[in-house]
Amino acid sequence: MTITLYGIKTCDTCRKARRQLETQGTPYNYHDLREDGLDAALLDALLAATEWRALLNTRSTTWRQLDATAKQDLDAERARALMLAHPTLIKRPLLAIDDTLIVGFDKTRYTALAD
Repeated sequence: MTITLYGIKTCDTCRKARRQLETQGTPYNYHDLREDGLDAALLDALLAATEWRALLNTRSTTWRQLDATAKQDLDAERARALMLAHPTLIKRPLLAIDDTLIVGFDKTRYTALAD
């Protein structure tokens, strides 16, 4: 089982997720979306695991700073372009376990990994 946690090191929820995985001894790889980057192939893999509406964080500071025209008439293609240009628009943390993607931190689901 391959586990990768995608996040941003300054995100409090990502820190909670990392602490949870470390406390329970679950081995994982960490990918910082800001420092390690987000390329089209990775974004496409994430979008293959869940729909774009689940990934796009419309409550983020980055979203609020976008021009109003960028937010209009969103569809999968435009959302993909926005997330590719602004990786901090992706909800986090993302926990990829083989072909499964958990969006956000859910302590119950993370704890189940230790079983």
